[in-house]
Amino acid sequence: MGVHGYGEDVEKNEVIHLALSVPVLILKEGTQRVYGREALRNNILAAKVLAEVLKSSLGPRGLDKMLVDAFGDVTITNDGATILKEMEIQHPAAKLLVEVAKAQDAEVGDGTTSAVVLAGMLLDKAESLLDENIHPTTIIEGYKKALDFALQELQKIGVKVDINDRTLLKKIASTSLISKYVGSGATMEKLTEMAVEAVLRVAEPRPDGTYEVRVDRIKIEKKKGGSLLDSQLVDGIVLDKEVVHPGMPKRVENAFIVLLDAPLEVEKPEITAKINITSPEQIKAFLDEEAKILKDMVERIYNIAVERMKREGFEPGKNAGIVVITQKGIDEVAQHFLAKKGILAVRRVKRSDLEKLEYATGGKIVSSIRDLTPDDLGFAKLVEERKVGNDKMVFIEGCPNPRAVTILLRGANDMVLDEAERSLNDALHVLRNVLRRPMIVPGGGAVEVELAMRLRKYAESLGGKEQLAVEAYAEALEEIPMILAESSGLDALQTLMDLRKLHAEGKVYAGIDAIESKVKENILDHNVIEPILVKEQVLKSATEAATTILKIDDVIAASPKTEEKGKKGKKEEE
Repeated sequence: MGVHGYGEDVEKNEVIHLALSVPVLILKEGTQRVYGREALRNNILAAKVLAEVLKSSLGPRGLDKMLVDAFGDVTITNDGATILKEMEIQHPAAKLLVEVAKAQDAEVGDGTTSAVVLAGMLLDKAESLLDENIHPTTIIEGYKKALDFALQELQKIGVKVDINDRTLLKKIASTSLISKYVGSGATMEKLTEMAVEAVLRVAEPRPDGTYEVRVDRIKIEKKKGGSLLDSQLVDGIVLDKEVVHPGMPKRVENAFIVLLDAPLEVEKPEITAKINITSPEQIKAFLDEEAKILKDMVERIYNIAVERMKREGFEPGKNAGIVVITQKGIDEVAQHFLAKKGILAVRRVKRSDLEKLEYATGGKIVSSIRDLTPDDLGFAKLVEERKVGNDKMVFIEGCPNPRAVTILLRGANDMVLDEAERSLNDALHVLRNVLRRPMIVPGGGAVEVELAMRLRKYAESLGGKEQLAVEAYAEALEEIPMILAESSGLDALQTLMDLRKLHAEGKVYAGIDAIESKVKENILDHNVIEPILVKEQVLKSATEAATTILKIDDVIAASPKTEEKGKKGKKEEE
């Protein structure tokens, strides 16, 4: 021990020093942390790479992507949402952009490629500003101001339209379809015609003069064989089912339709029950009772349908018939009784199809045959089983006021059919957007160049560092027409200069006609039209994605769980 306890102090200090040299572990072993400028750069790079992948599929002359999944299944498409969904992306920042594309698709059903490409461009321009030591928060504020201003100006550029003008609706649908695989010649004409017709059939007027369109009421049924030109629109529903019993009629005119969510079977008790039978007579009595229950069910359906027929001036069996469509099963004995009564029956129909039949035929889905009333029956002029390709399908058509319809797509192979379905879905959503808000804007990069020009003037009034962010936003917007020009085989820079010149002269609708590979002074005259809702959503989605990524300055990633570790843990537990 030292004088006045000095030696004791030295020992204590050494202990403290040793304690401080032990590393403090906050995160789990194997966790990776990237922070500050490096984290931001990594995220921006991931988003840019994703935008780069989608860039070449933008516009009418955009190219397709072939995606092969882990099972070797091939998808060929240029639909942004589908490409991103099938790509199995790992990077967390890139996953954010995938969510943006999904949101864009769910909200307006089109413009997914534009949204992701624009988000990538906004981040690319932001990177240059970060290099000049401008804080991410300043860039975010500038981008938000630019978005608000752009949305206001978009309303001024927009043109109000008459939603009852079929020719205009066809032009809008064809702008959406022309950038797809099916976008040419007679095939596009056919799909455009069907899309417009289908949307108008299911559109329901709203008090303000616009229409509400439920796209889920338009059923798209695909069947291999023939070509896309053999596709057809059915005023009702097509079921990929066949009539359950060979003795039933295959065609019923003036059909009164019973929609059931109940089985035509003897219900088994929910509890486990045993029946002890001691003689053959008891078996016969048991089976006879089962048959009687089923016969009574069929009799009830028949009598209620006949009551409704007579009320409406039809004679059963002469100029009208009965159809039963159920979501559940139909017992073989019940099938026999139905066939004897001349009733056409279809079983195991999907719930979604049954709901569409409700809208199409005006019937009601009944959960119990006991509750069935004559008013619950739907009506269709014709129910018929037809052969489509190698399969049989049941067509329910000629509904008096169908609020649900079917588009039956035909095509050479599954890939063509899948791409046609995706294209048609986009066209239906675009038409829905116009009927919901009857305003259009020019396509072909016209809106982007005009907004960029107006944003630059707005930036001058701002001052400060935010001005630079607004100018960066304008530059990012101009990348869209440059990509369109590139994919059309034009000189991108020269085309942008030409467009800027025309817009400076006050030609607001000057844009690129990608099909003819020319810059046109009024792109609206050349039917390159988009709904304002799609453009608004593209700007909102892209800006939100870019600002979300710019806000991240720390990425803490847990170590991925491997199967080896899992097995090891299990062994230790044992």
